[in-house]
Amino acid sequence: MELASRRAASLLAVAAIAAVFLAGPVTAVGKTGQVTVFWGRNKDEGTLREACDSGLYTMVIMSFLNVYGHGKYNLDLSGHPIAGMGDDIKHCQFIGVPVSLSIGGFGNGYSLPSNRSALELFDYLWNAYFGGSKAGVYRPFGDAWLDGVDLFLEHGTPADRYDVLALELAKHNIRGAPGKPLHLTATPRCTFPPSSYLGRAVATGIFERIHIRIYDDDNCEAYWHLAWDKWTAAYPATRFYVGMTASEMTHGWVHPKNVYYDVAPSTQKADNYGGFMIWDRYYDKLSNYTSMVKAYA
Repeated sequence: MELASRRAASLLAVAAIAAVFLAGPVTAVGKTGQVTVFWGRNKDEGTLREACDSGLYTMVIMSFLNVYGHGKYNLDLSGHPIAGMGDDIKHCQFIGVPVSLSIGGFGNGYSLPSNRSALELFDYLWNAYFGGSKAGVYRPFGDAWLDGVDLFLEHGTPADRYDVLALELAKHNIRGAPGKPLHLTATPRCTFPPSSYLGRAVATGIFERIHIRIYDDDNCEAYWHLAWDKWTAAYPATRFYVGMTASEMTHGWVHPKNVYYDVAPSTQKADNYGGFMIWDRYYDKLSNYTSMVKAYA
């Protein structure tokens, strides 16, 4: 019991410190010009380097690490060749576009049913994609270090401990040098309140940003403005990005004119507005959606 109490106190202290370090003060009002895009869901979307060189995005999130929680791990990048990707990551970082890894996705191969599984996932992430090195842990991108972790959780249970994972990541938030934080983000559907397994994680206060998906969610099609207001009010230390789809075929697609007249002015009323999130690079390349809406971000 005494050990558990000490660990709980330690986690609370980490949360308090990381809340300041990771998120920082939220003072931006109005446009930020920030656009995040998801990459890795279709081989025909082009390379990671091409996405970064497009000049459209200020962050790229690779998706997904879609198997974890039971001692097995799988990175699914839709057939993109891994060879040379480490160099692409370094190139993106060099030109000022950070690259994160999203965990979760649309499959059923992931869960974090215990503190132990959460700590094991952290250990794997740290040694495979960030600053660690451990015998037997393969680094798919060589010595390239990613810039952050995103939670894209389409399912879970109240037992899942994403809060433990987040707190452990916060303890190791220096990517490569002093002052370079590990970006901790989440990309939920817009329904509020969030599910318990995600809600417990974001309640730590250490998430730098949350991308609210206002597409592909029947519960939010008519009421996303209200949900947005609830999200931004509930977590004032976190920046919020409005998540939109670049595909007209996806439920909840927003016409660029409506981005200008409705989405942008509505979301930018929040002091902790962060920018746009676009799903995804493949559809964006086909439709040029970001090119049409970036000026409104």
